[in-house]
Amino acid sequence: MLVGERMSHPVITIPPELPVVDAISLMKREKIRRTPVVRDGKLVGIVSDKDLLNASPSTATSLSVWEMNYLLTKITVRDVMTRQVLTVTEDTAIEQAARIMVDNKIGGLPVMRGDAVVGIITETDLFKILLEMTGARQTGVRVTAFVHEQRGQLAKLTQAIFEAGGNFVAFVQFSDEEASNRLITFKVAGMPVDLVKQVIVPLVENLVDVRECC
Repeated sequence: MLVGERMSHPVITIPPELPVVDAISLMKREKIRRTPVVRDGKLVGIVSDKDLLNASPSTATSLSVWEMNYLLTKITVRDVMTRQVLTVTEDTAIEQAARIMVDNKIGGLPVMRGDAVVGIITETDLFKILLEMTGARQTGVRVTAFVHEQRGQLAKLTQAIFEAGGNFVAFVQFSDEEASNRLITFKVAGMPVDLVKQVIVPLVENLVDVRECC
């Protein structure tokens, strides 16, 4: 899966000269939390709703409401935006984009095609992918278990479920602290909980959790 398949587009951008109060209104109206800042068709920054809401004159506590509002109209997006922007392209792998966001503790990345901003990939887009990967919107029996890190072990497990009449709606695996084990979570439709337990217990190292879900 590539960024271009899951990015939000067309992307809403704003100019650096836009007053902060207008940018706040725009983001509230469009229900977005961050937006690229573009001047003459080129990316010059990115700003989040948090950046905008935190913007205020340092002497605000000694000003009247009218004076404060006047000064706030003088603060522009340029004054609060992040200038060093991390970006990705449409053909960036979605997991690479997620790693960049986690490693740098940011909530979104502009997506570039040359010098042009063609989209944005955000934490919300990644959460939607997680829902799909885990089958969160589908009913079934959800299983979490440790399996031995051995060639063919997962094939035995999936074959056993298939032969028992089950149908996988989701399957995710994670690395464990112990190199000899792997943590898996999957969801199966078409089988009752008791039968799922019966089938998989001989094939896993440790059955952590099994339940009817969602």
